[in-house]
Order: sequence, then structure tokens, then C-alpha cells
Amino acid sequence: MIRVLLADDEHLIRGALATLLALEDDLDVVAEASTGPEAVAEARAHRPDIAILDLQMPQQDGIAVAASLCKSVPSCRSLIVTSHGLPGHLKRALEAGVRGFVPKTVSAQDLARIVRTVHAGSRYIDPLLAADAISVGDCPLTSREADLLMLASDGASVNEIAERAALSAGTVRNYLSSATTKLGADNRYGAIHIARERGWI
Repeated sequence: MIRVLLADDEHLIRGALATLLALEDDLDVVAEASTGPEAVAEARAHRPDIAILDLQMPQQDGIAVAASLCKSVPSCRSLIVTSHGLPGHLKRALEAGVRGFVPKTVSAQDLARIVRTVHAGSRYIDPLLAADAISVGDCPLTSREADLLMLASDGASVNEIAERAALSAGTVRNYLSSATTKLGADNRYGAIHIARERGWI
């Protein structure tokens, strides 16, 4: 039996998926979670073979959970499902050790097949998501620039960002200016829009 952890903050979707996967003779849903930290805790407690993780969850996204599981439960392979599969998300997911990346439009039968593929040691990336990632190219931002754009995305002032990032206001301005230039935007808000559209933040 392939032991599966399901993590999705939408209870109806998670419950439906658990029911559908339970119909497969070789799959056993051993744990469920609705937040990132809960997913990590459940994986540590139940030691699943596969963690099916929603990309967007409260407190910690699926990619961060996958990275954590690579360290704390290395025998568990992660599979991301998402309704917002942007190219930058796929790149981050692969860097975090994710073995599968699929849209939520996939059928339950196909998902079960992909779980088996990932469990067997192979990787599965949705072809359309992979093609989009290739066409967009690599993110030109440094990790620090991306982090500060993310902090700026809720409308925080430079001083607020500086406080959160433990940097000087001048340093924050320099990073935001560099990110804006690299993305060819008129200002940091335009840079945030471009970076989000491409899945880089």
C-alpha cells in the first residue's frame, strides 16, 4: 500500500479527494491537514510515502512544506496540486525537492496514476505548466530582491519593510530599485505585479 497524506485548506476538496483516492486498491490516505505546519506535523507522526500538498495553504505554502519534509521525513515524496500554477512556482517547487506538480483540474484517476509514478521514484510535471515555465525563463531577481518585493506587496512603507527585514531603509530602497530596474517596471508596484504574474514572488 502507498501511504498518502492530503493537505488542503479547502475541506470539501480535501474530503472529496480522500474519498476518491480511497477507491484505489493500493492507496491509503493515512492523514489529512489544512495548514502547512499541520501537514508537517502529520507527516512526522504518520510517515506517509507521498504527501499531496495544495500550493496555497495558510501559514506555510505547499512548497515550504515540501522543503521541510525533505529534511524531516526524507522517505516522503511531495506532490504539489494547484489552481494557480505559475512558472516561478514550478521552479521553486523543483528547488525544494518536489517530485510532482499538477493542476487541480487533473482527474482523480490521473492523480492516482501520478502518485504511483512519483512513489516509484520518477518525477511528473504537468506538460502545460512545464512549457509555460520554459517560455517565461529564469527569474532575474536575487532571493533578497524577491523577498523584499514580497514584503512590499501588502503596501508596507520602506521603513516598515526595513524593520521586518532587519535592514536599513537605504538598503531596502536599493534592493527595490534594483528589482524594479531588472523587471523593466516604472516603480516597485509595477515590479510586484510583473513578479507575481510570472510566479517569482
